[in-house]
Amino acid sequence: MNATELRAKTAAELKEELKALLRNQFSLRMQISTQQSNKTDQLRKVGRDIARVKTVMHQVKAGN
Repeated sequence: MNATELRAKTAAELKEELKALLRNQFSLRMQISTQQSNKTDQLRKVGRDIARVKTVMHQVKAGN
């Protein structure tokens, strides 16, 4: 997912995307903490995607 794809979405779609990413991050964090998974790289990617979505949401809100 890149920023240009995110900018094409509406504010409601961005909120849904953020919710899904946060759920995914929580799930990955729990899997790692219970040693069901060792995919720490996925956790980092999801964190970056969350930051990307939040950045675009802020830009849309600011009108840029």
